[in-house]
Amino acid sequence: MSMQLQPTALTAENFAAFGQVIDRQVHSHFLINGGSTERYHQMAQVETGPADGRAIISVFRKPLADQFPLTIQMLERHPHGSQAFIPLKGHPFLIVVAPPGKQPDPQQMRLFISDGSQGVNYAAGVWHHPLIVCVDGDELLVVDRSGQLANCDEYTFAADQLHWVDQP
Repeated sequence: MSMQLQPTALTAENFAAFGQVIDRQVHSHFLINGGSTERYHQMAQVETGPADGRAIISVFRKPLADQFPLTIQMLERHPHGSQAFIPLKGHPFLIVVAPPGKQPDPQQMRLFISDGSQGVNYAAGVWHHPLIVCVDGDELLVVDRSGQLANCDEYTFAADQLHWVDQP
């Protein structure tokens, strides 16, 4: 049976089962550089997994290719490390997740919408949909793991397990 995903507010509490929300508006800061800079310290923990893992920083640029209503046909996970997405241009983006497990449970899938100032850090093993942008050519800073071990599993849903998301 297919079903529509309803958005849930993107808060630290609501997203805790999937990772961390990176949100300057709810983190405290302290001043550095002679009081000229606000530092919002340690907003998320980067998981690099086994000993050969290391944190890397990338930029993802994505055209607006998704058609709405968007059918969620697959999810992916990174079993050995976290993966953070931080918007660079202040545009909202969609976040579809499911709890860790051998395969995603379609009944536990959740939809969140970043307001464009919030990023997310998926915990290792959390199932998530690839990046869904709301603005053509949007860019997000990505912090994730690199290393010898394969770190991306994909799962394709059966036709009777599909979910869909309306235009945000």
